[in-house]
Amino acid sequence: MNTHDLIRELREPAATKIVLLVADGLGGLPLEPGGKTELETARTPHLDALVRDGVCGLSLPVLPGITPGSGPGHLGLFGYDPLEYRIGRGILEALGINFPVGPKDVAIRGNFCTLGADGKITDRRAGRPTNEANKAAVAKLRTVKVPGVELFVEPVKEHRFVLVIRGDGLGDAVNDTDPQQVGLEPLPAGAVAPKVVAATPAEPDPGAFRTATAVNEFVKQAREVLRDQGPINGVTLRGFAKYPKIETFRDVYGLKAAAIAVYPMYKGLARLVGMDILDPGSTLQGQVDTLKTVWKDYDFFFLHYKYTDSTGEDGNFPAKVEMTEAFDAVIPQVRALNPDVLIVTGDHSTPSKMRSHSWHPVPTVLAAATCRPDRVAEFGEEACLRGGLGQFEAKHLMLLAMAHAGRLGKYGA
Repeated sequence: MNTHDLIRELREPAATKIVLLVADGLGGLPLEPGGKTELETARTPHLDALVRDGVCGLSLPVLPGITPGSGPGHLGLFGYDPLEYRIGRGILEALGINFPVGPKDVAIRGNFCTLGADGKITDRRAGRPTNEANKAAVAKLRTVKVPGVELFVEPVKEHRFVLVIRGDGLGDAVNDTDPQQVGLEPLPAGAVAPKVVAATPAEPDPGAFRTATAVNEFVKQAREVLRDQGPINGVTLRGFAKYPKIETFRDVYGLKAAAIAVYPMYKGLARLVGMDILDPGSTLQGQVDTLKTVWKDYDFFFLHYKYTDSTGEDGNFPAKVEMTEAFDAVIPQVRALNPDVLIVTGDHSTPSKMRSHSWHPVPTVLAAATCRPDRVAEFGEEACLRGGLGQFEAKHLMLLAMAHAGRLGKYGA
């Protein structure tokens, strides 16, 4: 019996409400030995008060030492084992903008980038262009035609776009073209062998060769049509994915769930597991206002906050501190709704010092009437290390949420 089967066996109806607040990339590192992290530096009186009323710890998004993408990080928080559910980012981006992905489609996450005269990447995000500049560049990409397939290019936000390739016999076992660092040329797309455990290595899927061939032609033409677009003069592609089979949130937990997110990818993650996608506008206060408006309509609420991650990726320690404090400021409004279970955590760590996602465990606090006090008084990495939850795999967090919400019965006689 797997964990989801056990939950279906033990779950019980209740009128309780669970709120999951995810501050993307929450965890950090001190800039100097003996210093404080961004979270520890920030003034967070409301999160500190929540810790004193709850129990805290450090969550491992995947496994010790494994750096997660946002997809695995969130699936773990939703209670889906990220090692079992390996879902490409492309499908999440496509679902995030509500693109109707079909069975003949391969969805791909695209980044606009800046290429130097030597063809090497000088900026992986093309200076984070405006959404208007993004749409203009996408319009250029829509002029690209590749024989044998249909191409759909859709804007997402800033430097992000979605490419969907539609055709017969396409596969998604294709390597990313993004080398994940500047100073290197984008990689050519190629078919890769499926990740399986077998005595004889598997051969790449012929369908993946067809996809890779189409992608390489698309990238070649993209460089031509973007040549005079200033910093937006190249593209990188990653997260090749067909539509996966996955159980919905209601199937597993029996919960009616709502997602309140601004960025499309996180809407895509929530849509993938069957949550209702709400439109909160573009601000954190708008998200909280939406939470208040629909409070009576749902059992579970996922609220995603992006800017603790983007400031970390930019290497901007003071800005991440500021964004953490802005997140802290709305906590009283959420608590005023009296959720039966309130969880604050992140999907991964994004230390400003590293300018990237990292493997470091993520501070987590769970507040409920049934919490066992752990005497931790501040919300930060060092303090959470002493918390009653200890270090745990994020995929178990939903079990704790369900138990504290009175929604799990006894196992066994």
